[in-house]
Amino acid sequence: MHKAPPTIGAVLNPFAYIADRWTPSPRIVRRAALAALVMSVAIVVTGGAVRLTGSGLGCDTWPKCTDDSLIATQAQGFHGAIEFGNRMLTYVLSAAVGWIILAARSAKPWRHSLTKLGWVQFVIVMANAVLGGITVMTGLNPYSVAGHFLLATALIAVTTVTWQRTAEGDTAPRPRVPGPVRKLSWALIATTLVLIAAGTVVTGSGPHAGDSSEIRRMPFDWTAIAHVHAVAAWLVCALAVAMWLVLRVVDAPVDTRARARDLLVVLLAQGGIGYVQFFTDLPEILVAAHMLGSCLVWIAVLRVALSLRERPSEQAGTPAQGDPQLSAV
Repeated sequence: MHKAPPTIGAVLNPFAYIADRWTPSPRIVRRAALAALVMSVAIVVTGGAVRLTGSGLGCDTWPKCTDDSLIATQAQGFHGAIEFGNRMLTYVLSAAVGWIILAARSAKPWRHSLTKLGWVQFVIVMANAVLGGITVMTGLNPYSVAGHFLLATALIAVTTVTWQRTAEGDTAPRPRVPGPVRKLSWALIATTLVLIAAGTVVTGSGPHAGDSSEIRRMPFDWTAIAHVHAVAAWLVCALAVAMWLVLRVVDAPVDTRARARDLLVVLLAQGGIGYVQFFTDLPEILVAAHMLGSCLVWIAVLRVALSLRERPSEQAGTPAQGDPQLSAV
């Protein structure tokens, strides 16, 4: 049986072709995962900048920027440049996702679980790009905008899990704390999701519509929803404090307790920003900081939950969870 020429193999299966010729180190794989995580946060923050500058319809169609141009034109000015720039950042995000897929596929041995997580990231990015187009074509429908943010939150969850998994092996997970503590982490995750969802309703009914034109808003009193959002935030804080205390009682590993402490710090900063922006009529810079804080809270919550179990590596010499060689990257 004749072997296919290299050029044909590269076309038919480029990932396998590259994997046969490149073996990334565990550090490179971890950096690729971190790049995808950083870009998944960056796309949320820049998306917020689009809304806060009133540039949501700076490009008034999709996938082109105008009916006659793929890119922003001079006539569209500042708003067109902001919206088009955010669209272009999706390609950078896609490149970062492609890097982790390729690095996981090329690792020796092949990290099948990481590759699958990378493809999940890709599917979410593509789905959110399409939803972003629908959002533009429906004139910034607030429900579509909310869905756009929630899909971005899902992407952050997957990129966070992927980054964590690069520091672990592919064996079955084993608990590091008692069962009730792990159940508490699920309650913390669920409450944080309610908090994030309530935040999208505040956004959908609040004053920052995303464009200077007449934009449909959710039919809710945004101040009342903001109070609901605040109650959910206090519940998350209570659960986070409970988690921190319980982890000390059960003598959890040092890195797990450190993540619970980090979560409390992020929540304190996020809560402070939230209250200041509410009482100062939502200045754009604080709203942007609050959006970044939302991403960091979600990441911190997930990292606490992920630290409650471990997956020892089957490879001798591969750093385990909590190893300073990997935690520093």
